[in-house]
Amino acid sequence: MNIGLFIPCYIDTFYPHVGAATLEVLEKLGQKVSYPLEQTCCGQPMANSGCERSGAATYKNFVRHFKDFDYIVTPSGSCAYHVRHHYDIIEQTAEVQKVRSSIYELCEFITDILKTNVPCRFPHKVGIHYSCHGLRGLNTASASELIEERYSKVRQLLDKAEGIDIVDLDRQDECCGFGGTFSIFEPDISVKMGRDRIADHVQHGAEFITAIDMSCLMHLDGIIRRHKKPIQVKHIAEILNTR
Repeated sequence: MNIGLFIPCYIDTFYPHVGAATLEVLEKLGQKVSYPLEQTCCGQPMANSGCERSGAATYKNFVRHFKDFDYIVTPSGSCAYHVRHHYDIIEQTAEVQKVRSSIYELCEFITDILKTNVPCRFPHKVGIHYSCHGLRGLNTASASELIEERYSKVRQLLDKAEGIDIVDLDRQDECCGFGGTFSIFEPDISVKMGRDRIADHVQHGAEFITAIDMSCLMHLDGIIRRHKKPIQVKHIAEILNTR
């Protein structure tokens, strides 16, 4: 299987170690992975700002560089969701449709396509933050307001980590307040939502908050640092990449 690795622009700029961890996790699972050097953004920031049509050229560029892969894997639920569900504003050629159906967030790729677990060790108390796009867009976990069988692809992988202690939260799938450009246009509400999420994790003794979206963790980490809270953030790829 030929896998194309898509690293979102903010991870490439601010958290390149998360991109490296994603690559190493896939290689640890025996996968052949390529990184198209001319890849850029998936176009989500423009769409979030109400300028989706302006992102069409970015969408086409994404398709051009990833159309030949069997699967596209990314350490970002929101980017995977955006490509899968919002590329309908460009002409639906066979290449576009193939890319849209081939992109996966890292955890769902491991659980749904590879159908395996990742051997790792992380002896810490960890709280899981379920990002909105991943939870209600990609269905990486069951939403608490629905009466259905409970599941979590993220927890399914983390449960196999040696020594980990996953804490239960009071509001397990509440938004952190980031929301892309929402955090810029509505900073007060955004920060209040973030502080509430951090308080839930801290109250239950979590040492780390993990998630499939580094954008959510970036938002939470900024609040943690500003208010000197006794907790850290770590992308799930980093946890899965521990030895």
